Amino acid sequence: MSVDWAEVYRGCFAELVRFLHRRVWDRDRAEELAQEVFVRALDQQPANPRAWLYRVALNLARDETRLVVRRKRHLALLRREAEHLESTAPLPSAAVEERERMEGLRRALERLSERDRDVLLLWNAGLSYAEIAAQTGLAAGAVSTTLARALKRLTEAHTALEAEHAARG
Repeated sequence: MSVDWAEVYRGCFAELVRFLHRRVWDRDRAEELAQEVFVRALDQQPANPRAWLYRVALNLARDETRLVVRRKRHLALLRREAEHLESTAPLPSAAVEERERMEGLRRALERLSERDRDVLLLWNAGLSYAEIAAQTGLAAGAVSTTLARALKRLTEAHTALEAEHAARG
């Protein structure tokens, strides 16, 4: 028997949003997640649609919680780093060196393929391999290899740029 997802939607959506809201504490995000649950449901035919919806919703809420925690940790690290940089008040020459280092890194990143650059920047932003895979379209198992190769290419590009800079003078 085929599931009438329109009927299930009418009967469960508001309730599912309330459930998700109690998990993520953001009404708009709860609605987005509930919509995602139903998008995933469209090609499914579970024996118990309501139970299936709540299982998927719970998994999405857990993923959301992990993502929020990771982002908060990343922001805390950035905040501590900024506070450290402010407290150490670099000398003008140190600021120039830091700016040059960052410019070298930017130029090295520009030499990478878009995929390598995306994977590196997403990883640096604190995303998990699964999240990187979802963002880039890579298979989840390919993220680790792609990341390792991208790091190697970044190192090689940076070394080449330093050699070019040294050769110029």
